[in-house]
Amino acid sequence: MLNPYLKLNPKLFDEDPPSGETSVEQKATRQGYGEGLVELGEKNPNVVVLTADLSESTKAEGFEKKFPERFFEVGVAEQNMAAIAAGLGVSGKIPFISSYATFNPGKNWETIRTTIVYNRSNVKIAGHHSGVVTGPDGATHQATEDIASIRAWPGITIFVPCDGIEAKKATLKASEIDGPVYLRFTRDKTPVITTQDTPFETGKNQIFWTSENPKAVIFATGHILYQALLAAKSLEEENINTLVVNVPTIKPLDDENIIELAEKCGRVVTVEDHQVAGGLGGAIAEALSKNRPTPMEFIGLQDTFAESGTPKELMEKYKMDKTAIKEAVKKVISRKLT
Repeated sequence: MLNPYLKLNPKLFDEDPPSGETSVEQKATRQGYGEGLVELGEKNPNVVVLTADLSESTKAEGFEKKFPERFFEVGVAEQNMAAIAAGLGVSGKIPFISSYATFNPGKNWETIRTTIVYNRSNVKIAGHHSGVVTGPDGATHQATEDIASIRAWPGITIFVPCDGIEAKKATLKASEIDGPVYLRFTRDKTPVITTQDTPFETGKNQIFWTSENPKAVIFATGHILYQALLAAKSLEEENINTLVVNVPTIKPLDDENIIELAEKCGRVVTVEDHQVAGGLGGAIAEALSKNRPTPMEFIGLQDTFAESGTPKELMEKYKMDKTAIKEAVKKVISRKLT
């Protein structure tokens, strides 16, 4: 069942009777980012926002309209945006830089590394249109390797919010962190899993789905957490109990929680809308290999780019939906523990 202590959306599993499709409230994580920027602008005069010709798409337009003197449109020049922000970040400002994740931190990867991360500049990097749920825009705009490309940077914090509400909380929290932060957002609307009262803390996982005597623990990050919750609910109906854990912070990773739950359940499945190499699955495998080697299965893109299509079609084709997660759980629990 949903963890009652976290005050999650009580209508999470609601369906439309005629279609059988979900009727739960939907909200894009980028919308939560935009709301967070406006709130930060009202609270802190040092917050500034830069975009690379994508104010509307990245939902920075609200900040732009309300605080035009603190908004900088650099045009299609992501490297310049990062370098300008680096200077602002070491000068007492709190810059947020916004673009599609394939361009930021994709196209300007080296500039961010050298001018922002190396210098511990207080810049917040917002990567939008991440994952296969970017859909029809295709592989050129579906950022599915961004976490892997920046996770090795020393001292950076990485947030991957699960819904629009958590996205706003992560944006607000990012402003409180002294140093570089990466915020990962999606384009399309996704189910609202949390509520305003659901706690959020940097570097801390939360058990969203709980059950007695779980046979596996599912660690999920981002919007795909919803698919993990659907899978857990369906598995329970088949008398296969699991835990589902929200991992909103990829770095620093909540190693203590991961090791504890791996010890408790004996088997692990990781779920992410990202390449399985170097993302959440890789991070958790690293933590467990050192401390508690555990049988694992990995849900995510398996060393391939995705095609163009609807988010639903792509999630199904690349085995990242509820059905694929159920299969992964059954596969990992079929292994004999040594």
